[in-house]
Amino acid sequence: MGNTCIVFGSSMGNTEEAANMIAAELGGCEVLNVADVNPSDLSSYDNIIAGSSTWGSGDLQDDWDSFDFDALNLGGKTVAIFGTGDSSSYADTYCNAIGTLYEKFVAKGAKVVGAVSTAGYEFDESTAVKDGKFVGLALDADNQSDKTEERIKNWVAQIKPELV
Repeated sequence: MGNTCIVFGSSMGNTEEAANMIAAELGGCEVLNVADVNPSDLSSYDNIIAGSSTWGSGDLQDDWDSFDFDALNLGGKTVAIFGTGDSSSYADTYCNAIGTLYEKFVAKGAKVVGAVSTAGYEFDESTAVKDGKFVGLALDADNQSDKTEERIKNWVAQIKPELV
């Protein structure tokens, strides 16, 4: 499964919890808080799984804001993206942070894997939806926490063959 890390930004703990669940499902890989990561730290990994909660009107989690995406070179690297959001209170910007991370990683040359069907989700709008699917795994600990474990298991099974 190649050299894989999970890097996350989490304010309330939901995204960190999801990162640890993904790591356990994958069978162990390094889990890093983006607040403690320099872009050069990521160059040694073949695969990066990136996660962020969505804040305010669809913003990235604060620690991602200070991350220097310009310093990344992700050519030849595989990236999978996950995130948390509140589909009830923020139905118009649900998991927009996933969409933001997607744009930033694609712009740096990454091959992004792990698109997920929007079936079973209740929201109005999201920049994380491209061609009718989320560009990564969307999780809602506030309204659909009962689906988190199964969604993570299915997503990890989907992305595992892509992590070379």
